[in-house]
Amino acid sequence: MQSKISFKNDYSEGAHPNILNLLSQTNLDQEAGYGEDSLSLKAKSFIKKRINNPDAEVYFVSGGTQANMLVISHLLKPYESVIAADTGHIEVHETGAIENTGHKINCIPNKDGKISIQGIQAAIDYHTDNHMVKPAMVYISQCTEIGSIYSKAELEEISSFCKSNGLLLFVDGARLATALTSTYADLNIEDLAILADVFYIGATKNAGLLGEAIVFKNKELAHGFDYYIKQKGALMAKGRILGAQFYALFEDNLFFDLGKHANQMAAKIADAIQSKGFEFSSKPVSNQIFPILPYSAIKELHKKYDFYVWQKLDHDMAVVRIVTSWATAESVIDQFIADIPHAL
Repeated sequence: MQSKISFKNDYSEGAHPNILNLLSQTNLDQEAGYGEDSLSLKAKSFIKKRINNPDAEVYFVSGGTQANMLVISHLLKPYESVIAADTGHIEVHETGAIENTGHKINCIPNKDGKISIQGIQAAIDYHTDNHMVKPAMVYISQCTEIGSIYSKAELEEISSFCKSNGLLLFVDGARLATALTSTYADLNIEDLAILADVFYIGATKNAGLLGEAIVFKNKELAHGFDYYIKQKGALMAKGRILGAQFYALFEDNLFFDLGKHANQMAAKIADAIQSKGFEFSSKPVSNQIFPILPYSAIKELHKKYDFYVWQKLDHDMAVVRIVTSWATAESVIDQFIADIPHAL
């Protein structure tokens, strides 16, 4: 076990006790394999009810990179590409997984981690004929890779633009719990299920041992995806393990309650840092915050806490990333805040 307290990510802890209890209670029950078990089927029904779409198709896979690779490569023809922010997870932090399937990522500039219809239009306009790839999908993350969130109006605008231009809209929801429960959010999961053609719900970064729930708006869009999951090695024989994650998280409001807690803990740190007169590289609205701190303070805080130095600005200052989780104790936050004055 590490001695430092980690603010490096939101998956350092194991899983919420409700998930572990459910796994323990059903451990010796004999269940069907490959996601046909009672836990998985019930979890899917919980999700469909929550998004108010009985016609949706839900599939469980183990992780976010796997979800992105499966969805994008399944839905795109060999000559089609996906448009994403130049900070997008599929571009920066997935080791070329999308390119490895034979699909190009058309990167466009971001503003506060988000893309606009103007950027999407520019990517479409640049690809003029059959000597170039054909953009066919837009990929966004909610929350984005720098902790920002799309408003309902922003997502409605992107969704409408995609429909008008024959583009699919795919939303990476690895941190969807914190996006939807941010105090700045005006978008709910039912809205997302209408506006996006495909999205996924992340459990790995919100109290699950593992797991992402891929949600297709309709059966037509999902046609053949079960074959594709198997072919790509992503179909787990003991699918009950994945089902248990989402059963426990969506049986009641736990998924959202845990996301809200992570946001509250980050907001408490952000308020303390702001009160000391320091700024942020992006507005703190979720459980990922990016304060700008002097190296002297970073060095001192690193003695007790782990977090990433995200961007070096000059000889004196750097942007750091601090991430809180569903399991971050308020006492830990209070101690971190108490240590800030000693570090400055």
